[in-house]
Amino acid sequence: MFPTIEVFGREIGMYGICVAVGLLLCGFVGTLLAKKFGIVFEDFIIVFMAALIGLFLFAHIVYAMTNIPLIIVAFKYIDKLWFKPFMTLIGQAVGGMVFYGGFIGGGLGIVIYTHFSKLMKRENVLDVYAVLIPLFHTFGRIGCFLAGCCYGIESEFGFTVHNNHINPSVNDVNRLPIQLIEAGCNLIIFFVILWLFKNAVMQDRLVYLYMLIYPPVRFTLEFFRGDEYRGIYFGLSTSQWISIGLVIFSIAMLIRYHIKHKTPAIQEERTE
Repeated sequence: MFPTIEVFGREIGMYGICVAVGLLLCGFVGTLLAKKFGIVFEDFIIVFMAALIGLFLFAHIVYAMTNIPLIIVAFKYIDKLWFKPFMTLIGQAVGGMVFYGGFIGGGLGIVIYTHFSKLMKRENVLDVYAVLIPLFHTFGRIGCFLAGCCYGIESEFGFTVHNNHINPSVNDVNRLPIQLIEAGCNLIIFFVILWLFKNAVMQDRLVYLYMLIYPPVRFTLEFFRGDEYRGIYFGLSTSQWISIGLVIFSIAMLIRYHIKHKTPAIQEERTE
């Protein structure tokens, strides 16, 4: 693994590089896909930025939710801590990101923007979002592997890392490369949803379809994670509980869509 590389004497995190590459590629692919709905480049970039703001904001919020005990400790002893130690604890509690928080936040950014802007149909943008999110997530998980975070359980099959100063807990233990496995799953999901998008299958519902495909994959892969900073409630991680919630939500929205679009057809048959 290569948590950092040195460029002109300065260390740059590989996770950040992978995320940047993923965002640039998603922006490029997104502008091509948006043309299907007549969305011009400038308008897509604006809604893309709205999604990014929501993505990064909620990714940190959900990460903070997994570190509530640390936040409580920081505020409990705030009168005994100097400013720097207090801010260090808070930084540790909110400094990371959780994918699901980013996914939900990005979707909310699109919903809010399209509520005020009538230049594009919300469902069209969410269809594009459904294609892009697994592509972005693929690069994110590759970045996790290179950085050494989100690592897998101890396993005979895998990699042993040494001298990772960013995530020392991954060192000297042979671990399952769960990050690369998830990256591969995301890439497959990307191509599946891209094919559906190009062939107008499940149009206006692709984001709900994504929420039926990825969460079961994530729920399963969570059992092979070796890191402990994911929040464990009643034997399930935070991401596993969110996975369950997203599947239920997507089923409810697909039923709602079916009822909404079936009713006019029934009424037409009765009038005939």
